Amino acid sequence: DVQLQASGGGLVQPGESLRLSCAASGVSIADYAMCWFRQAPGKEREGVSCISSSGRTWNTDSVKGRFTVSKMNAKNMVYLQMNSLKPEDTAVYYCATTFDIVVVTSPEVDLVNDWGQGTQVTVSS
Repeated sequence: DVQLQASGGGLVQPGESLRLSCAASGVSIADYAMCWFRQAPGKEREGVSCISSSGRTWNTDSVKGRFTVSKMNAKNMVYLQMNSLKPEDTAVYYCATTFDIVVVTSPEVDLVNDWGQGTQVTVSS
């Protein structure tokens, strides 16, 4: 039984930071690319940041320079450090397993193997 448990979301003001965590069980993150997706009300789910099995990363343009994805294979944990948060970052953030090719191309919902339950991030003054 694969579980991806996202945590660390919350309510912050613009310019502040959050760190999201994804705890994986039933799957080894060392064998997959791991991605963070987000979905805001009324919008489609979009890829945010990904890290391949070898540690190569991909970020969508809107978060470049602000978000950093990382992982610790020994703990089976993935992280998303989010700095300089903006109101447009408000969304439910989902952790997902996918394939290494996405860090070369871009993450696609249809290439996801497993989804976490998501954690809410709200950026508001």
